Amino acid sequence: MIGSIMMELEAPKDVSGACAANRFVHSRAPLLVYWELTRACGLACRHCRAEAIAERDARELDTAEAEALLEKIRGFGERGCHVVLTGGDPLKRPDLCALVAYGARLGLTMSVAPSSTNALTREAFQRFKDSGVESISLSLDGSTAERHDRIRGISGCFERTLDTAWDALRAGLRLQVNTLLTAETLPDVPEIYQLLSSLPLMRWKLFNLIAVGRGRTLSEPTPEQSESLHHWICEISKSSPFPVATTEAPHFRRIALTRMRADGLALAAILKSPVGRGFGVRDGNGIMFISHTGDVFPSGFLPLPVGNVRSADVVDLYRTSNLFRSLRLTRSYKGKCGRCEFREICGGSRARAYARYHDPLESDPLCAYEPGQKQTIIDGVANA
Repeated sequence: MIGSIMMELEAPKDVSGACAANRFVHSRAPLLVYWELTRACGLACRHCRAEAIAERDARELDTAEAEALLEKIRGFGERGCHVVLTGGDPLKRPDLCALVAYGARLGLTMSVAPSSTNALTREAFQRFKDSGVESISLSLDGSTAERHDRIRGISGCFERTLDTAWDALRAGLRLQVNTLLTAETLPDVPEIYQLLSSLPLMRWKLFNLIAVGRGRTLSEPTPEQSESLHHWICEISKSSPFPVATTEAPHFRRIALTRMRADGLALAAILKSPVGRGFGVRDGNGIMFISHTGDVFPSGFLPLPVGNVRSADVVDLYRTSNLFRSLRLTRSYKGKCGRCEFREICGGSRARAYARYHDPLESDPLCAYEPGQKQTIIDGVANA
């Protein structure tokens, strides 16, 4: 029998209150610091935010500047930060493992997001492990070589990615797999999930396209497709061998919260769930991005710099810059995001709002929800 339930979508005040409290915590220190060590990379990905190049940029932070930056990041406080070293391909930096080790000695959680190239060998994974890397992420954007390699721009990348995934796990590293979500890759997502189901992943994360960098040439799913996908994620998460998460699609939290409430979960259980722990986290609120030249942004997909670590304290930039502060104040949001009863929990993608409207406080155009509407959940599919 197909079950259905009509629900008034109202964010409970206690959940919103918890998110407001988190906003204060996140205003003091980010959960995640994404640091683009270099824009050099051997791949030619069609969606590359960084518009990566073959050789390193002479303006990159040098080793001494990089170590000084890690010391400043440690200044966020005792809670510590999770630093994700990305690119480009961070393996293009010969001092990568030395920087990882330096950050680990400072008490920072260090992760690496390398590219699947010939440089990513078993020896490289062992160096990661020995230097203090906690986890790595790899990208899989198709369930077949033809589909994945078409996105990545290099033949053979699909097989190399699967091989290196197992090499990383054998080295004792925790592994996250990222999948680009576009109109082109969306139909393949269930097959990608089946392919990954045999891997003991830390997490599978669906990266929703933001039209920046080379990604301007690709198309997003429709809001309705996004809504249906998020219900599908909720369904598979009941039995998935690993957590499934989204990036730049915070409206997933509205759907997850509504379904968890329909299932009778208590507030404490909701807030402890993988999705609940992310309530309120978004560009500039728990997230910070640092470019290869030291510019500081609310995220890698929101190209509005607030200063440079060569001339300013990264802690001060995060805590006091006007842009970061405005992004944390959901009452300043415009359009339906500003009216939405889920704005503390979700807040919309500020990067997508900027990419579409050139205003980071505008509404997220990928969200199909209209504030105050009722929704019927039928067999895992939303019908507004």
